[in-house]
Amino acid sequence: MATSRFSSLLSRSVSAASASLLLRSFGSNSSRGRGISRFTTAAVLEGPIIPPVQVTYTQNLIDGQFVDAASGKTFPTYDPRTGEVIAHIAEGDAEDINRAVAAARKAFDEGPWPKMTPYERSRILLRFADLVEKHSEELAALETWDNGKPHEQSVTAELPMLVRLFHYYAGWADKIHGLTVPADGNYHVQTLHEPIGVAGQIIPWNFPLLMFAWKVGPALACGNTIVLKTAEQTPLTALYVAKLFLEAGLPPGVLNVISGYGPTAGAALASHMDVDKWPVMSPLLLQLAFTGSTDTGMIVQELAARSNLKPVTLELGGKSPFIVFDDANIDKAVELAHFALFFNQGQCCCAGSRTYVHERVYDEFVEKAKARAVRRTVGDPFKKGTEQGPQIDSEQFQKVLRYIKSGIESNATLECGGDRIGNKGYFVQPTVFSNVQDDMLIAQDEIFGPVQSILKFKEINDVVRRANATHYGLAAGVFTGSLETANTMMRALKAGTVWINCFDVFDAAIPFGGYKMSGIGREKGIYSLNNYLQVKAVVSPLKNPAWL
Repeated sequence: MATSRFSSLLSRSVSAASASLLLRSFGSNSSRGRGISRFTTAAVLEGPIIPPVQVTYTQNLIDGQFVDAASGKTFPTYDPRTGEVIAHIAEGDAEDINRAVAAARKAFDEGPWPKMTPYERSRILLRFADLVEKHSEELAALETWDNGKPHEQSVTAELPMLVRLFHYYAGWADKIHGLTVPADGNYHVQTLHEPIGVAGQIIPWNFPLLMFAWKVGPALACGNTIVLKTAEQTPLTALYVAKLFLEAGLPPGVLNVISGYGPTAGAALASHMDVDKWPVMSPLLLQLAFTGSTDTGMIVQELAARSNLKPVTLELGGKSPFIVFDDANIDKAVELAHFALFFNQGQCCCAGSRTYVHERVYDEFVEKAKARAVRRTVGDPFKKGTEQGPQIDSEQFQKVLRYIKSGIESNATLECGGDRIGNKGYFVQPTVFSNVQDDMLIAQDEIFGPVQSILKFKEINDVVRRANATHYGLAAGVFTGSLETANTMMRALKAGTVWINCFDVFDAAIPFGGYKMSGIGREKGIYSLNNYLQVKAVVSPLKNPAWL
């Protein structure tokens, strides 16, 4: 699959099932809304489906061995459908990070990995991708169980993309090279592109497997070793695929995986003096890569700077505008805007969470957006046809409900939703607000939940100014029938990705990253390799050269 289009994959997998399910009445609706409060929620009311997988790996991976935490502590990982414990995971802290960094440092300085030919490294990455395909059913089930995302999404979109990413980076491993540089005078000048060394990486909970690939793929292709910290909410799949890497022939110590909490394991990795690249907090680290919230990213950058000035790659938050012009096909725009916001339970850093609609088509758009949200199938993510599962945990669930309350108190019009579904787990009604103003919290803050805010605009300069009036700049969407409008908007919007008449089109070769406080650097594509390479200039004199 050369291009992974989450939108097309998911719409094909759920539309027929959604149409066949009866709408069920559930939840309350604000009197300011327009009277629709029914959602397809039958699967929530039934008992949870037993996942078709067993939890096998719960320990930390250090130097090629799965081991308990140095402290002996464990922490629970929860099923967001019920709030019940799935398994107890080894709780790594500073001592475990120290041991993992030491293993990664030894593997880089003394092990076979950096001395392998690039072709040999690429073959290990390809064998790993083959093993992921072989075990894709177990991985998809674990991802859904630990995270709550629809199983069909895990199977049809995310596992194929995981394989594609490692195929892509395997292809890069033997194509990284320097240049010969002409210089004034009798000198031979060349540049070498060298691995940085020990890379620290911290991945988030919303796309555990894909973020694993975004970080690990380029780091290994460039010849680095890694200490990776999982999100404490979703450790299961990273541990599973780490075992597959060992099966693929990755030498011990090249990839180390620690599960634990941010203030302990995460902070230790970011500030570690033997880490050469961040996202890790450790003095032996030379590079650090982090994906998560902007507030946490600022802490990570500070810790990295205070330790050994390790370079930091940050992919952070967003409040992306999705802009619908009056020449758009409204039915298509409604469906795309719905997907841009509600995909992955709204837990997507680039979600189109500010829906700007031209005043001439605003009322029609709002009515159809409300109707589409009401048709959204919410329920057990293992049930076929489910479009929306639960939020990740109680903290995120309560945060979303607080923002919904804020929208109501700010006098935005609650068109539908606005409450939880059921009394077990972390399910939230698909919620739509209209008459949203730019100064409302629901239009400014990253909610990270199924809450669509629809704003009105008059003309292009007005919407450009408002869309850019944020400290975020991760992504943007534009829906228009005019090539001239599209060309204007793609240059005017201050965002790392601008999707024109599409959204969430992800490919291994397409770079991803933000402007402003949405991050530093780019992930995926050729640009991601720069995060894990040092450039060295080598100069030597030439005697009696035949040419210069």
